[in-house]
Amino acid sequence: MQDVIVDSWSRDAAITVETARSLRELNLGFLRLEGFAAPRLAALPDAHKAEIARCPYALFDLRFNDELYWLPRLRGPVSGRVAETLPADAAEVVAFVRLVLFYAWHLASTTPLSARLLLGMQSSTAAAFGQATVGRLTALAASEAANLSPRWRHCDAFWSGLVGAAERSDRAGLRRNQLRGLQVAVAARLPACAGGRQLSLGLVPMR
Repeated sequence: MQDVIVDSWSRDAAITVETARSLRELNLGFLRLEGFAAPRLAALPDAHKAEIARCPYALFDLRFNDELYWLPRLRGPVSGRVAETLPADAAEVVAFVRLVLFYAWHLASTTPLSARLLLGMQSSTAAAFGQATVGRLTALAASEAANLSPRWRHCDAFWSGLVGAAERSDRAGLRRNQLRGLQVAVAARLPACAGGRQLSLGLVPMR
């Protein structure tokens, strides 16, 4: 039943093999970044992080749900300012954000519904991303790095469930918690889960 739900989601989002592979790589890259994971998650073997990364949606966020933020950023002047709230290894974070922006641009340009379902974009934001130029995306990477954060960072049940299942090598439990993220993404398309509980794993929102 769980595989049926994921397969249906993948069809609705028009997720290709290449799109899914790139998403897994980005998810894993985010889980490896220093400054975004508490010791409990950071201590996981890389193979366990790779299992978590197989979620059929982004585990990271760049305020993609906030169209009032993104529309002027994509259409107006671009600030060259590098955010002051980045972790010590800012270059690595900026490089990751640059990849995310180009991935978002690719989805928005080819299958806007994928950008909405996988990244949580509003339709107007997806349209604006699809019209962005390569130069604008490159210029945005440094200033937008401060907005990088865990997806649904206030949803303790979601992140605790993922990490706990990975710690136990419980693949069935991991799959269930990955589906929990699908429910949040489909039902709400919001960066936080209902109830607004603070994330207790120490995943720090960089904004």
